[in-house]
This record gives sequence, C-alpha cells and structure tokens, in this order.
Amino acid sequence: MRIHITYTGGTIGMVDSPHGLVPGADMRGWLYGLIDGTQISADQVSFTQLDPLIDSSCATPENWQAIVDDLRSHRDDADAFIILHGTDTMSYSSAAVSYALTDFGKPVVFTGSQYPLGMVETDATANVTGALNAVLSGRAQGVSLFFGHHLIAGNRVSKVSSWAFEGFAAPSVGLLAQTGAPWHWEPYESRGVGWEDPKPYTRHDVAVIDMAPGITAARLEAMFTPRPEAVLIRAYGVGNVPSDEPGLTDVIAGVLGEGIPVVVASQCQQARVLLGHYETGDAIARAGAIGTGDMTLEAAYAKIVFLLSQGLNGHDFADWYIRPIAGEITA
Repeated sequence: MRIHITYTGGTIGMVDSPHGLVPGADMRGWLYGLIDGTQISADQVSFTQLDPLIDSSCATPENWQAIVDDLRSHRDDADAFIILHGTDTMSYSSAAVSYALTDFGKPVVFTGSQYPLGMVETDATANVTGALNAVLSGRAQGVSLFFGHHLIAGNRVSKVSSWAFEGFAAPSVGLLAQTGAPWHWEPYESRGVGWEDPKPYTRHDVAVIDMAPGITAARLEAMFTPRPEAVLIRAYGVGNVPSDEPGLTDVIAGVLGEGIPVVVASQCQQARVLLGHYETGDAIARAGAIGTGDMTLEAAYAKIVFLLSQGLNGHDFADWYIRPIAGEITA
C-alpha cells in the first residue's frame, strides 16, 4: 500500500518559542523514523508539507481547499491518505473535506495530538500509528478522524476535550473502530448522495450566534447588522428559541424574508433538531428556518460554507442542506 501524508501544522509539530508553541519540528524526519523497522517501508510513504504551516485556530476555508487540492494532486500516487492537523478545528476540516471528496474513492484519515511530538509524554506516536493502522487495515473508507484509540467518521466528530488524550467523540453516532489486539470494528454505513465536480471552497460571511437566557430582539438584530450571507443559530434542545421575547422571532423571520438562509443547530452535543416540535421553535420553522437534524456543529457550519461556495441560495440551499452529501446527517 502506498500512503501519502499531508502535514498542515498543529500542536503535533510545534516547538517552544518566546511567544509560545509554534510550528517548527522536523516532521518528515520524525515520520520516517517512526516507520523505520516496521512493516511499512520508506518508499511506500510520500510526504507534503503545506506552506504556510498554521495553528488550526487560524484555519479558514482556503486552508480546507489547500488540503483538498493536495489530496487531489496525489490521488493517483497513493492508495490512502493521512492528514496531520491541529486539534482545535480538525473536526471542521475533516467535515469540509468529506463534502469536497465524495468522488475521491480512497480513504483519508485526519489525526493530530494534544502534545508536540518532541515531548516525552506526547500522544503523537499513538495517533499517527493509529491512523497508519486504520489505512493499512483496508477497512477505512471516506474521510475519518483517528484520535485517542478511536476512529470516527470525519463529518460526525466533535472535539470534546482540550486536554484528554481521547479528545474527540461522535455524539450522535457510534465509532468506526477502537484500537486493541485486534482492533474492534463497528458496523457503519455512510449514506450520501455525493457532489459531482465541486467548486473550490471560498470564504463566506456566516454569522454563528448562541441563544442565551435574556437575549433581546435588539441585540439579535445588531448581531445581524450588517447582514451576513447565512446564519447558524445554536438554539436550545431540539431547536428552541425564546419565542416569548418580544420581537425576537420577528428578527429571524425578517432575515429569512430577505433570502438569507437561517440554519438552526442545538447547543446539546447529542441532539436531533426538530423545528416546530415545540411552540418555541414553530415560528421560525414556519418562516423557513432549516434544522440541522443530528449534524455536529462543525459539520453544520462546514456544510453552510460548502453550499455557499457552490453558489447555492434560497430553495436550492434549503433543499441540499437537509440532504446527506457525505453521510453527515441521518436522512
């Protein structure tokens, strides 16, 4: 098996500096040292280091596209792909890449670490060897994420801890696999309609707003001014908003009336958004708000940017948003 590894930056390859951790480790040398003496020979592995390397907190949709471009440029050179990425936004990137690569046909595994590779307590070795084992198994499919002994679908995963070695989880679905001797694989079928010949990711103005007790219509209107291209509201429970607050649902309805998509997610990690299930979500549902179903926040946000990058709006946007493109939502 030929394996291509793309290094984007992140904690895994950082070193100390006077201003904190920054990219700077010899990632290529470390990787080839890691596989030396194993069943993987050096000539099976190719390596790309993106320029510039970034802390994933600084990632943008243009960085998502740089990953997609690198994968596509090496598609014929390898049988499987591993992306080394910072943990802060790795679940956004893995979801975004899944939408753009539904026609790719080869496994892509994201991974990273909570500690840099140069520290004795690092989890980098376990995570990179786990990603390698996932692709060597021949059972990994599509875009997935390996971290802390778990392999998870790349558009079903959220970062749940800033410090734990098991820092990622799949809140709404099960794992793909768990490490062990042997690995324990779970039955999982990703169902999506795909997207043929996607246009590149570009940056879009998406307002992400949390509901909180006491929020007023005036504050919400101020958050929508100037108008964004789309709105992602993190509501309560199954998609509820404080409908008794004077004028608040009118503000949301007004934005929808201007043709701006309003997507409603839940602040709960485990949730299925059902707009209209309660009266508190009925008004915005009737106005045309779109629920995220059981998507993670990361998958929901990346999907908004993906559809905007494809030039969709209005009814086309709404129709595609609730359809599974890469298995990110339960139909």
